[in-house]
Amino acid sequence: MNNRLINWFKFASPQSFYPLAGRLWPWFAALAAIFCLAGLWLGFFVAPTDAQQGEGYRIIFVHVAASWMSMFIYCVIAFWAAIGIVFNTRLSGMMTSALAPTGALFAFLSLWTGALWGKPMWGAWWVWDARLTSELILFFLYLGFIALTAAIDDPRRADRAGAILALVGVVNIPVIYFSVKWWNTLHQGASVSLTRAPSMAQTMLWGMLLMALAFWMYAIAIALYRVRVIILERERHTTWVADLPEIKA
Repeated sequence: MNNRLINWFKFASPQSFYPLAGRLWPWFAALAAIFCLAGLWLGFFVAPTDAQQGEGYRIIFVHVAASWMSMFIYCVIAFWAAIGIVFNTRLSGMMTSALAPTGALFAFLSLWTGALWGKPMWGAWWVWDARLTSELILFFLYLGFIALTAAIDDPRRADRAGAILALVGVVNIPVIYFSVKWWNTLHQGASVSLTRAPSMAQTMLWGMLLMALAFWMYAIAIALYRVRVIILERERHTTWVADLPEIKA
């Protein structure tokens, strides 16, 4: 058991993680493409028309998955931030920097698709609804994290400052999730729950879950690809980077 833990801990080193990320990211990218095509096909061509919302509801196949991922990625960033503060590992800060742009992308996509859905349903592109507002705050937290870490020249100091911001900002995640229960909002409640049966057709549910898997695979793939770039940038003065075949070439 201890030997297995030691084997896993070796990947906390950028030198060990770099080749692993290089082997894994193409597989996750391929899975993302497969799940995305399947999810879009089910959501836009197979799933039935909603009795109340008509064809306009189909935006939820992108909107819901993007919203889930915007929250999930921030939680992952907070996890890596905590690991970095507790164990002072270099890879932790690199992973938070690699994940943040993708999280910001999903938060923006959530807000944008929400506006496209809200206009025909609510008659307005934007309302200061509790869930929409807290999701907007999440988007600003991502932008703040990116701006803060980019403004500090020393990477280790930047990682620590970003980690503190990530851990403070994570309190916004339960606010987003429970906002429809805590306040009287225009935003509809969750259609998928772990405690009750889904309130939608099976094809709708499968389309939504496949899109969520697609976005999940994409987030992993792009984070692994981006962290390799960050590792090369930060470790460019080390011997092991200079000896890499792609650097020699």
